[in-house]
Parts: sequence; structure tokens; C-alpha cells
Amino acid sequence: VPMGQIYPADGPRRYSVALLTGCIMSSAFSHVHAATIRVLQKNGCEVILPPDQGCCGALHTHGGDLDGGRALARRNIAAFSGLGVDAIIVNAAGCGSTMTEYAHLLHDDPEWHAQAEAFVAKVKDVHEFLAGIALNTRDLNPLKLRVTYQEPCHLAHAQRINGQPRNLLQAIPGIELIEMAESALCCGSAGVYNITQPEMAAALGARKVRNALSTGARVIATANPGCALQLVGELRRRGEHVQVHYIVELLDAAYIQE
Repeated sequence: VPMGQIYPADGPRRYSVALLTGCIMSSAFSHVHAATIRVLQKNGCEVILPPDQGCCGALHTHGGDLDGGRALARRNIAAFSGLGVDAIIVNAAGCGSTMTEYAHLLHDDPEWHAQAEAFVAKVKDVHEFLAGIALNTRDLNPLKLRVTYQEPCHLAHAQRINGQPRNLLQAIPGIELIEMAESALCCGSAGVYNITQPEMAAALGARKVRNALSTGARVIATANPGCALQLVGELRRRGEHVQVHYIVELLDAAYIQE
């Protein structure tokens, strides 16, 4: 729960950042938040969890509830304002995609548009941020893993973040990154699509997992909660024991190994 916690940098502070905790990430994937904070600390970041933040509004805007999305956008803009941070970090692709659109969402709101633009200027996907600084590779220990990367649509298509996640994976010694076919094809999760269109979503999920399994990788790396749940569900249906991990989890594992 974000209550204004401040996690100090590991060593000299290079950056001050704030982290969006969101909804599903803070509940079903709280361990990914913990990994994200540790990785940022290892890279000289002081990490702040501002109170009063909330849902990013992605599912509202996807579903056509633009007024609901605008209300949530205003809440987050207010919660993150005045912190003086270098970046607002997001570790869920769907959330980051929506947050980068806050200025457009509020373009007809004279009271909030300028604040929204200032907010958007600081929003950084965690992979985008880490790839844009001098990554701490000194403390990365080897992980002997065969990994394939599943690109979330909201990262690859909406935010045009393609190379950075791969570069971070390849920065970890021992990881063998094997590209899957159609890595940027939708996995079928797509917000609430897997609920509203389960048949098509299941077909897409099966196609994505089939492509991943054909690489022989034992880990599928991703960067979005909907994708992670979709992949795990299809793998379980097939009885496969391939693991699904966020890229920040793999970085975290490499940093904390003795």
C-alpha cells in the first residue's frame, strides 16, 4: 500500500523516482513491485511510493468510460505532483500506455491540461528508464537460463518500446535470449478482451504460447500483468512447466545472488 514510503538508493543516490503501484500489480504482483524497487535501488535510485495514488484508468478508457478515466488521471497527477522526482516509473505496460495519454485525455480541461503534460513528460516505463541510464552491470551475477521475450502490445505498439527490454535481458550474464516467432503478436489478454471475447482470446493465447514453447526456452519474459496471467493460464492448460517472469524479476535475481 503506497503510504509515502521512501526506499533509499543502494550507494550514492543518482536519481529520485516515484513508482506507480496501481491495482492488479499491487495485489496479484506485489512481488514484482518489490523486485522493481530493489533493481532501482541497485541503480542508484531513491524510490518513493506517493500516497493517494490509484488506478491508472486503463480499463476505464479501454471500455469507453472516459469520464471515469479522467477522474483517475486527475487523482494520479495530483498524487505525483510536487515531488521533484526525475521520473515516474511504471512496471506494467498497460498502465504506462494509458498514463502517457493523460494529456490527450485531459486536452479539453483547462485546469488540468498543463499539469497533465508535465506529468506525462516524467512517465517512464521501467525498461525505458533503466536502458536510458548507465546500468549497474558490475553487480549482475550470472543466470544460466534460456529465455524468450513476449512483447506486450502496450509496450511494443502503444509506447514503441522494443529494444530496451531485450537489451536489459542481454545485460544479464548467462542468459540466452531466443527470439520467438511473432513476439509482438497480441497474447489475447488485451485489457478485458479475454473476458468479453474468450474464444478469440484463447486462440491468440494458444498461438503465443506455441511460439514461445517452440524456442525451447524455459522462461518466458514479459512486462505486463494481463500478459503474464494469459501466458500462465495457457501453460497450465497444457501441463507445461515453463516459467513466466517479468524482466525486472530476472534482473533482481541476478542482483541478489550471492
